[in-house]
Amino acid sequence: MTQGARAKIELGMEGFCERIVSQEWTLSHVDPSWPAVFTTPAMIAMMEIACSHAIKPALPPGSITVGVRIEVDHIRPVPAGATVIAVSRLAEINGRRLIFEVEARSGEQLIGRGRVFHVIVEHARFVANATGMPASN
Repeated sequence: MTQGARAKIELGMEGFCERIVSQEWTLSHVDPSWPAVFTTPAMIAMMEIACSHAIKPALPPGSITVGVRIEVDHIRPVPAGATVIAVSRLAEINGRRLIFEVEARSGEQLIGRGRVFHVIVEHARFVANATGMPASN
């Protein structure tokens, strides 16, 4: 690839996110009477990051992807201190809409899997819509 050239958005692009489960990412952080196990929202956040990492090198300048739908099963609990790796693979492209197959593992154990849907948006316009401010061009 020549200098300044961007990758092309293609099926099969992969991304990952690896983290050690902190106490803040456990159920007991929300309620001390619950067990100190990795929460579903934290797992989904890692899957979302993996999706973003997969596609980021190929996005048009000034664009980002944002999640719009999640179909994920949280299969198995893991404790605080465990290492979790979320992996994404771009499975479908439909214009600006991207569908990723995702999974999360702790060691050899599959702890979650499913699909995450993203769309490509212009960063400035997205922030403007979110804050209610007009986008500057």
